[in-house]
Amino acid sequence: MRLLIASRNRDKIAEIKEILAVLDLDIISASDFPDLPEVIEDQDTIRGNAIKKAQETALFAGCYTLADDTGLFVESLQGKPGVYAARYAGENCTYRDNRLKMLQELENIEDRKAEFRTCAVLVDDKGNLLFTAEGVVTGEITYVEKGENGFGYDSIFFCTEANKTFAELDGEEKHRISHRGRALRKILPFLEKLIDRRSDNG
Repeated sequence: MRLLIASRNRDKIAEIKEILAVLDLDIISASDFPDLPEVIEDQDTIRGNAIKKAQETALFAGCYTLADDTGLFVESLQGKPGVYAARYAGENCTYRDNRLKMLQELENIEDRKAEFRTCAVLVDDKGNLLFTAEGVVTGEITYVEKGENGFGYDSIFFCTEANKTFAELDGEEKHRISHRGRALRKILPFLEKLIDRRSDNG
């Protein structure tokens, strides 16, 4: 079964492929469609953005499509950056720009509690909503960057459960406890049944 990931972010695509590797899927991404218009993520929730990305991408490409949207919610910043996590430091910013802004915003602030939330959405080739799932992981923002792995905010997000930053974990460890891993594992059984059903129908 072919599944389109509604993203051009190579790091995100790589993580999703690793998590879904247990299934017999032919995974492609938005990068395989050069004419695919950029989806404007203008919804006020991660669920709204994920649904919009999945539906618009599926309608353009005519493929079963998976999209996710992730937010970083920092308690002392009243939930910011929230849905704007990817562009916290402005349009066309880098991962490092976002991390530096976060560390600056939290300078001299002791309450550094934070939460990553991901909403993953699966739609069919006509954009009909099939499944949604959410994953959450709690932790806090560090004072300095730690670790070399991962991407985004990983080197400044200390995961309470792992007792390390995400950037100090290898891929398998991170997928087991991360927000994205938790959301996608909820979709796995549905995808597996969908693959079997389509296989039975030829």
